[in-house]
Amino acid sequence: MPEAVTCPPPPGPASDDPPARSPWPRFALLVAILAAVTGSLLLWSPTALLDGGLSEGAPWYWRAPLFTAVYAVGTVAFFPRPALNAAAGLLLGVQQGLLLAVLGTTLGAAVAFGLARSLGRDALRRFLRGRMLLAMDRRFTDQGFRSILLLRLLPGLPFQAATYGAAVSGVRFPPFILATALGVVPVTAVYVAAAATAREPGSTGFLISAGLIGVIGVIGLVPVVRAAVRRRRAVQV
Repeated sequence: MPEAVTCPPPPGPASDDPPARSPWPRFALLVAILAAVTGSLLLWSPTALLDGGLSEGAPWYWRAPLFTAVYAVGTVAFFPRPALNAAAGLLLGVQQGLLLAVLGTTLGAAVAFGLARSLGRDALRRFLRGRMLLAMDRRFTDQGFRSILLLRLLPGLPFQAATYGAAVSGVRFPPFILATALGVVPVTAVYVAAAATAREPGSTGFLISAGLIGVIGVIGLVPVVRAAVRRRRAVQV
């Protein structure tokens, strides 16, 4: 009898799932973009452009969009927001300055959130360990609007740090951007009003604004003092 020919088993079905891509190239691109935007501040100053360039070199109907765009780029580039708010007050006054400063802040936060969410989240969430970090992530995911609103209302908390931290968490974009737009109004209004009334240092508006800025500064120092006291007690123990 002829020997039976043993056929090799048919190959298994090919997987349709694409191979997992490393998130680190995208994270490197995020770092490069932020470094380039921040480094560009060595060549131009947002406050100088807002104070003079927009009012002199652009038609009136372009000033509002250009102001908002410059403010947004300055926000992404880690430029101090109090300086941008002061430029808004000096250039545009209280009402228009506040409106455009809030729009610029919101636009800058949206751009920063989108960059961090699309390019950096997958890489950074691998370091999300520990009970406290997991609890914070769960709070941002379940109570996104309330959490972001509280962060925006707290003076002294770095604006960009809160933005990039929220992008890494599970908070959705609509509550993030709405809470940002509402939460930045009080502090922004104080700095804009102080700059707009700086030409009249004896006016009621300036005195109230300057006093509120002092209060904001004191409130911002409270966490720093508490952290220093805790470290000193830990060393003594």
